[in-house]
Amino acid sequence: MLVLLPPSEGKAAPGRGAPLKGEALSLPGLAPARAAVLDELVELCSADEDKAREVLGLSEGLRGEVAKNAALRTAGTRPAGEIYTGVLYDALGLGTLDAAAKRRAASSLLIFSGLWGAVRVSDRIPSYRCSMGVKLPGLGALGAHWRGPMAAVMPEAAGRGLVLDLRSSAYAAAWQPKGELAGRTATVRVLHARVDERTGEEKRSVVSHFNKATKGRIVRDLLTSGAAPKTPAGLVGALRDLGHTVEAEEPARAGRTWRIDVVVTEVH
Repeated sequence: MLVLLPPSEGKAAPGRGAPLKGEALSLPGLAPARAAVLDELVELCSADEDKAREVLGLSEGLRGEVAKNAALRTAGTRPAGEIYTGVLYDALGLGTLDAAAKRRAASSLLIFSGLWGAVRVSDRIPSYRCSMGVKLPGLGALGAHWRGPMAAVMPEAAGRGLVLDLRSSAYAAAWQPKGELAGRTATVRVLHARVDERTGEEKRSVVSHFNKATKGRIVRDLLTSGAAPKTPAGLVGALRDLGHTVEAEEPARAGRTWRIDVVVTEVH
């Protein structure tokens, strides 16, 4: 099983480890595309702070992120699983997993990134600020920049098993599964079910902020249980066995992904 995750805007402080070694990152086929983004991002943030803030969509209070990006080549690194923070990663709790679950996380989790394309949780990277929605002056929109390189490496990364896609739409723009691979890919939506006090009817709504926490808990449950579903249908069964309320919609035709709804009655 391969689990695709979004990154987080919030990131841990720079690490004390050795500086970035781009050649050591997973998915080496992405190396040229990574180098191109890194080169332009460092140049942009080293030359004009105000322009960099505008391009990156940073408020005045986040001005320090520009200096952080300018120093990416010399900054200390940490495993990506420690760099990314925020709601999903708090719920996932990588640092509190047991040894077996950590091994599963290292082999099955892939975090998409505007700067790196995608990295494993064990890949050592510096803290940075560059979302997939950024449009760099030279390279253009990062979602488009990554489509070709990601299309070349993702089928091999996915292998022959299940792909669980938990990315947000901005990061899904960088790669979409095609053909047979799409048929064994499941995307997840989190729905909040509540009873209307006036009518007594159940109403459902898509949650945004809290959907991240639910997705983090789903991944943690799969990792800690050792569940290893091989198909979207198997994933539905595994999640139900783990206590989640799940509804599934099979693809209407070949080349489309499964859609799985996880229904929650509380959002937290």
